[in-house]
Amino acid sequence: MSRSGIRTIVTVALAGYGLYVASYLPAMLPGPASPGLVALFALQTFCAIAAAVGVWRRRPWAADAVLALGVMIATTSVIEGFLLGIVPYLRVLAVVVGALAVTFVVAAYLNSSSVPNPWVTPHRR
Repeated sequence: MSRSGIRTIVTVALAGYGLYVASYLPAMLPGPASPGLVALFALQTFCAIAAAVGVWRRRPWAADAVLALGVMIATTSVIEGFLLGIVPYLRVLAVVVGALAVTFVVAAYLNSSSVPNPWVTPHRR
């Protein structure tokens, strides 16, 4: 598969996830949900949509937005499971490990295919 095809799949997946998480927000606002939990879901939505736009427009900060999204997913899961007790512990650990693994793979792919990174110096031989 070509690089642009993979980037398209990543963009659609990020935008779809952003819309999926955004669909939780209307139900959480009038209910007795924790304000912190609502804020974390809103941050996940923002990070996912921003990352989708960054990947689609081939921006160098897109990998950073994907990393921020992965951290937000892991943080939300930990708070839901360990602090609020809403989610079972084993599911929390699976979500955290899976989210961070996918995040690092996608961010590494985006960094390898974008413009040259000013923080990395090429090896000269």
